[in-house]
Amino acid sequence: MEKNNLRFDKTTERAVNDILKSQAEARIYLYLLRKHKARSEDIIRGTKLYPSTVRELLSKMYAHKIISRQKLKNGIIGKNPYLYDAVPPRKLLQKYVIELEGTLNKIAHLTKKSEKDTKYVQIIIHEQIEET
Repeated sequence: MEKNNLRFDKTTERAVNDILKSQAEARIYLYLLRKHKARSEDIIRGTKLYPSTVRELLSKMYAHKIISRQKLKNGIIGKNPYLYDAVPPRKLLQKYVIELEGTLNKIAHLTKKSEKDTKYVQIIIHEQIEET
C-alpha cells in the first residue's frame, strides 16, 4: 500500500474531531488520509483503537459518506475484506457546512417574536476559491 507522509498538528486534529464529533472517528479519518487506503486490520494497528470500535465506526462512517470502501478479492473462502479510504477534506467540509447552515438558520429563526415580524434571516456559507 502506498504511504503518504502527511503530518497533522494538534489544531488540525482538534478541528477534525469537532467536525466529526468523535475523537475515534477523527483518528480513523486522519489515519486514512495519511495512508491513502487501508484494511480494517491496518486501521486497528495504526490508530490503536479496539477492533470492535474500529469495525463499528467504519460501518457508521461509510453510511455517513465520510469514508469510501471497495471490496478486495482474495483466494480464500469466506469474507473478502474491504479497503477503506477517506473522502477528500473538501467533501468533508462541504458536508459540515450544510449541517452548520441548518443549525445556524434554526437559531436565527428563534428570534421571530410574532407573526407580524417580517424579518427573515437566512445564513448561507459560500466557498471562495483563491486564484493563484
